[in-house]
Amino acid sequence: ALENSSKGSSGINAEYGAIEQRDERFAMFDSFDPNGNGILSLAEVDKGIRDILGIDELFDSKPAIMRAFQAAKACGKPSKGREDIGDDYIEKLEFRRLLLGLRMYFEFWVAFKRIDGDDDRRLSFDEFSSAEETIKKWVTNLGDMQEEFDKIDSNDGGMILFDEFCKWAILKTLDLEDDDE
Repeated sequence: ALENSSKGSSGINAEYGAIEQRDERFAMFDSFDPNGNGILSLAEVDKGIRDILGIDELFDSKPAIMRAFQAAKACGKPSKGREDIGDDYIEKLEFRRLLLGLRMYFEFWVAFKRIDGDDDRRLSFDEFSSAEETIKKWVTNLGDMQEEFDKIDSNDGGMILFDEFCKWAILKTLDLEDDDE
C-alpha cells in the first residue's frame, strides 16, 4: 500500500532518512548541551566539537567555528517563549545550519591556511598571487590577481582577513579539489 502512494517508495525512504537524520542531529545537540537548557553557547559548541565529535583539526580551527556559529545565529530568531535569550546562542532548530556551516567554513579555513605562507592569519598580496595556480583549482572565473585581491580586501587594510576570504569564497563557490565531499 505504501508503494502505491503518490510519493512512491523512494519518497518514503527519503522522508524516513530525513527524519532519522533529524533525530540523530537532535541527539547530537543534546550531547553538546550539558546543562540541558536547550541552547548552545559558543563555548559549549567548542567543547562539543572537542569532546563529542573528537575532530582535533576542526577544534583547532577557531576562526571556522566562529564563522559557522555566527552564521547559524543569524539565520533564526529565538523560538516563541525564548525571546529572552537574545542572539548569543544556537537553538536546536539552528543546529543543522551550524553543522553545515562548520563543514563549509572548515573547508574555507583549510584553503586559507594553504595560502597563508607565514601563518599570521592574514593573506598578503604576495601570498595570494603566489597561489594563483592553486586557487584556480578551487574557483572558476578567477580574474586579474590584483583586482581579485582588492575586491576581497573590503576594509582596504592591504591584507585579506579570514572573514573577507569567506565572503569571496562563497561568491566564487570555492571547492577544494582534494576534500572528501
